[in-house]
Amino acid sequence: MSEAAPRAGGPDFEALLRRALAPVEPPADLAERLEGRLTEITELAAEELEAWELGAMRDPRNWPRAAIGPAAALVVGTGAAAGLVVLRTQRKRHRRRAQSRNPRDLAARTMRDAMREARKVLDDLAPGG
Repeated sequence: MSEAAPRAGGPDFEALLRRALAPVEPPADLAERLEGRLTEITELAAEELEAWELGAMRDPRNWPRAAIGPAAALVVGTGAAAGLVVLRTQRKRHRRRAQSRNPRDLAARTMRDAMREARKVLDDLAPGG
């Protein structure tokens, strides 16, 4: 008799739930692929913002594109950059936890790592970076 086979007139809901809620391991390269995509999105958004010219604002026909394009690039780029910082900071969590003396020390180490990663992302986006 299988786990989900009906028992005395009904399905075994407990067994069905246990199978449905079993943990699923993500692919091994998921973090690397996600980091690559977030980096790509961040760089594309930075390029869009660099290409935006204030001189184009003189012509009112350009105002709709000028309002939407850079704003969208800023929002998408900021989100992708924040995702990169979180992903890279999380990667080091086990080492931080092992080195920490207490929860306060762990929080301070986590904030330092997050700031360090944010600086790296910004440096990578800087012209010539």
